[in-house]
Amino acid sequence: MDDSVTAAWLTKAVVDSAGAARDGRTRALFTKLIEHLHAFVREVELTPQEWMSAIEFLTATGKKCDDFRQEFILLSDTTGISMLVDALASGRASGSTESTVLGPFFTLDAHDVAAGGTIAKEGSGYPLFVSGHVRDTLGRPIANAPIDVWETDGTGTYDVQYADRLGPDCRGRLRTDAQGAFRFRGVLPVSYSIPSDGPVGAMLSALGRHSMRPAHVHFKIEPDGYVPLTTAIYVKGDPYLEADAVFSVKPSLVSDYRRHEGAGEAAERGCSVPFYTLERDFVLAPVSVPA
Repeated sequence: MDDSVTAAWLTKAVVDSAGAARDGRTRALFTKLIEHLHAFVREVELTPQEWMSAIEFLTATGKKCDDFRQEFILLSDTTGISMLVDALASGRASGSTESTVLGPFFTLDAHDVAAGGTIAKEGSGYPLFVSGHVRDTLGRPIANAPIDVWETDGTGTYDVQYADRLGPDCRGRLRTDAQGAFRFRGVLPVSYSIPSDGPVGAMLSALGRHSMRPAHVHFKIEPDGYVPLTTAIYVKGDPYLEADAVFSVKPSLVSDYRRHEGAGEAAERGCSVPFYTLERDFVLAPVSVPA
């Protein structure tokens, strides 16, 4: 039996081993995964040393994960898989807001923030006042919609990246009012590097790629009866909009973060100058369209 016959037999044997799987989708996913993986190994003639390096890389990726850092999501993001899954799954209704990646820094411990309240501790960065509405595709307001927001501070660092983190900062959980409106105070986000001290950073270095992301604020909106939306609003003019390390920027998600330098207006808002404002609405599709 020559090598090519042995390889072909092996792939078929592994695929056939899933024949008794009770769930058809599980069986289909496993079959295609094995077929593509085996084809890749044959095409590049993967060596035992290269395969062991791959195993060590995945092991290191797992070891880098903890309650506040998800290196596997970072790997998915930087290989474009996250955005590819998003592109295939979005199928958004006409007029609804486009989605983008969740990213590795979402947490479940955000504080509830009242309308107009702050998600950021004092001194975290330049003041940013965000306001907008959440509506459905017919323009109707969505009341009491929960909105998770999170962002970097003014140094380009997420709160979970600080070793001495005492609690949530630059993140919060809001709800829209009866008119679908929301507003909160945060800080102006800045361009930042994704974590480069782990296996994903080593991969980017080996590929000659940079690790920078354009400035943005994350939004996760999940009201009952509507298709959940995970998205981000990017800062117009950011130098990394067309070179995002995780390929997640969509033109419709780029907005103007307006700079203000009026001392009087700043005093009325209770902040220093300069400060920034962002006005942004979101449109969600209903889970099912009424007849």
